[in-house]
Amino acid sequence: MESIRQETGASAWEGVWIAIPAYQEERTIRTLAQEALAQCPRVIVVDDGSSDGTARCLEGLPVRLIRHPQNMGKAASLCTAFQYALSQDAQCVIALDGDGQHDAADAPVLLAAWRHHPERIVIGSRLHDRSQFPPSRYRANKFACFWISWAARHPIADSQSGFRVYPREVMRLALSGRVRGSRFTFESEILIEAASRGHETLAVAIPGRYPVHARASHFRPVIDIAKIVVMVARRLLLSGMAPLGLWRSLHPAVVLPGRHAAGAAAGSHDMLGAATKASAQ
Repeated sequence: MESIRQETGASAWEGVWIAIPAYQEERTIRTLAQEALAQCPRVIVVDDGSSDGTARCLEGLPVRLIRHPQNMGKAASLCTAFQYALSQDAQCVIALDGDGQHDAADAPVLLAAWRHHPERIVIGSRLHDRSQFPPSRYRANKFACFWISWAARHPIADSQSGFRVYPREVMRLALSGRVRGSRFTFESEILIEAASRGHETLAVAIPGRYPVHARASHFRPVIDIAKIVVMVARRLLLSGMAPLGLWRSLHPAVVLPGRHAAGAAAGSHDMLGAATKASAQ
């Protein structure tokens, strides 16, 4: 099986930024920023009004630190990162959550997949490894995936993963005012709005990390999923319930093998082709 060739060296990361939204992440942010810098020389950290030592932990690291004067939510943090990256002529941004659950060493795999499909949002999917996933969050994630896939009119793997590659056009869309969600609904709504404009998703398998020393997740399974479902239901009603989207959402999402997959360090052209065919059905 022919594997995707990953470029190495500085040229592989030309036009790419890694963005880390951070709120009260003093326990994990320095290690995560160092891991990100080991992959890409351009790293943005948006400190979303943290009252702990998040910003102080980054002292001495060559990151672009942007601080919000008060907590404004993850949607605002992502938009701040997008705005700065676009001002630097970024081609894409790779977003990582600040709580350490994503391994920046997986970023080259997501980037390689995006290089083959630069119009897509690439998602790092953790749902293949159920044993590592907290049960309540796994069930909530799968429930959200069904609704978001329906509205986006294609199957989406791990719609709640914050490890994503956002193309330049999608960043501009996020800043245009067409995506009105906040907190976790923003990350769900951007998938739906982007898909309506030709930017469907592509998933790559990644391991989930849940550091014991990390702060408790800001994600509230019941409340946040309920808000996502309300947002999706509103969009479905406005679009006539999208029966074709429902049919397509019932197909399993194609997930490309990640760097931990035996014999497939970065996926394959065959799998990428399968993803393209699946999205066309």
